[in-house]
Amino acid sequence: MVTDSIATPRRGLLVGNYCHDVLHRDGRVSAETLGGAASFISVILDAFSLPFHTVSKVGPEFAYAAATSSHPPLTIPTSRTTLFHAHFGSGNPDRLLNRVISCDPIRPDDLPVQTRFAFGLAVGVGGEILPETLEKMLEICDTVFVDIQGLIRRFGPSDGRVSHVTLNESGFLHLLPRVAFLKASADEASFIDVEEARRWCCVVVTHGKDGCEVFSENGAFRAAPFKAYQVDPTGAGDCFLGGFAAGIVRGLSVPDAALLGNFFGSLAVAQVGPLKLDSNLVQILYLGRKIVWRVLMILFIKTGNGNT
Repeated sequence: MVTDSIATPRRGLLVGNYCHDVLHRDGRVSAETLGGAASFISVILDAFSLPFHTVSKVGPEFAYAAATSSHPPLTIPTSRTTLFHAHFGSGNPDRLLNRVISCDPIRPDDLPVQTRFAFGLAVGVGGEILPETLEKMLEICDTVFVDIQGLIRRFGPSDGRVSHVTLNESGFLHLLPRVAFLKASADEASFIDVEEARRWCCVVVTHGKDGCEVFSENGAFRAAPFKAYQVDPTGAGDCFLGGFAAGIVRGLSVPDAALLGNFFGSLAVAQVGPLKLDSNLVQILYLGRKIVWRVLMILFIKTGNGNT
């Protein structure tokens, strides 16, 4: 955890359901793990000693109560935990994703009342964040980070296969001018008019092993990637957003925060499930945030020592 003398920021709000993830490789189950963007991002926020409140829903059969005890979910007796099956094949690098079970959505009245937050992260994965819920977050949070997957994902009626609609069709477009940062993968970015969206908020597009691009009204830039041996890409975008948001909240510039996001994304693909972090590494990265950590980042990029 970060334990420097800089004042701790005001509390944040993390909104998105925890999930059960089942990974299939070449037709066989290869792993079962805790999932949901909130589970990945919470590890990073904790590592940077950022206080936050989590709003997440699960069913009574939720298998990871111990792992989420620091940020417990709301248990809905009449529902079941969201379940995703992710299918990978040696001949097909693209992941096929199915939502098999869906827990209850998160509604505005599930959010804390009479509380104001310094920052909020809207990180739905299974359609659990409603337009009115995001609108409530925008009312009670000073700065809101949004992952586009929670807004534009749709699910097949028979098999739950994940597809997408455009942001214009999603029901969330009218809220975009009040969002501070909108994160999308390269695939998801094709469902957004990036040139239009950048007029209203900062748009961050991740490109996996090729780093990320950041678009704003004032310009655009690309942040360099970190080399990593990929074991499982699940959660890489979530960890990117967690690192990026932590950097912004802790006072980094947007370019430096984008590098930090790339760094945590590279760590994520090298393991299965939520990150297991070396707290000493996080301490070094943060304490040297203006000079030393960026030099370290450059060395990681140039030498390939970012492999994990």
